Amino acid sequence: MWLDDQVIKGFKEFLLRGNVIDLAVAVVIGTAFTAVVTAFANDFLTPLVGVIGGGGKLGGSFTVNGQVFRWGAFVSAVITFVVTAAVVYFLVVLPMQALFERRRRGQDTGPTQPTQLELLTEIRDLLAAGQRSSAHRDATQPAPGHPVGTPGTGPAGHR
Repeated sequence: MWLDDQVIKGFKEFLLRGNVIDLAVAVVIGTAFTAVVTAFANDFLTPLVGVIGGGGKLGGSFTVNGQVFRWGAFVSAVITFVVTAAVVYFLVVLPMQALFERRRRGQDTGPTQPTQLELLTEIRDLLAAGQRSSAHRDATQPAPGHPVGTPGTGPAGHR
């Protein structure tokens, strides 16, 4: 059956994951915010634009060949969009940017730890340098118990 324990368990983990809960909260808050913005536009902005547009029953609109053009509603919608964008930017985006910047600065304050690859590369380079120096030392120094260069001994000391 397709609804076995594995599927139910996976669905439960999906629902309880933080992203799904955050999304649900965002939808609820967004719906409430939309209601506030709609009420503000309908009950304050549209009448205000109508008064500025000449007031009365036709304030914020005009008629051409029986077609009503409600420019006041359009201006109200544009103002509502700008106000909504400003609220989202100043109350959500800027604080989140500041929080991320603070976290990023907090992470950058200490010295960064080398990665495993960097450590292994450094060990390899040190070992290679050690082998080269010991090979160079072996070629330039006499073997133990063999006094090279002493007068009367060996090819360098022969007369």
